[in-house]
Amino acid sequence: MHRLRQLMPVPARAADFALRFALALVLFYASADKLLHPQDFAAIVKGYHVLPDALVNPVAIWLPWLELALGLSLVSGYWSEGAATLTAGLFGAFWLLMIVSWARGIDVDCGCFSTRPADPGAEPTPMLFYIGRDAVLFGLALFTAWLRLRVAGEQAE
Repeated sequence: MHRLRQLMPVPARAADFALRFALALVLFYASADKLLHPQDFAAIVKGYHVLPDALVNPVAIWLPWLELALGLSLVSGYWSEGAATLTAGLFGAFWLLMIVSWARGIDVDCGCFSTRPADPGAEPTPMLFYIGRDAVLFGLALFTAWLRLRVAGEQAE
């Protein structure tokens, strides 16, 4: 067992694991459809109009693998301080991307958890929903990273 986890009180260890597990589930779910349909995900990435065409395919390929690797690290506990910090950075970047897209008037199908287009008869999900959801995920990831780094700092003293 990781030495940091042994020194934390039981409720803090339980909260730490629950937070890491929740983030890992989000990351696993987010990566699954993107890994299975990289071409569809590349079209979604291109729709944001923030990357040059030469970077769209590489980002569409490596981003789901990064999400999967971060999820594995969080759930296993290995390198979890760094994984929690990187996850917070990733969710923060997604949140900012949603805000910038909304401000630019770009109404994209998020592509966060599915590469399939919305049903033709269905009403599109408002961008403000995506912005709010990403803000919650960003906050959760920030709190998890803060908790992990705080515990690591206390251990070092």
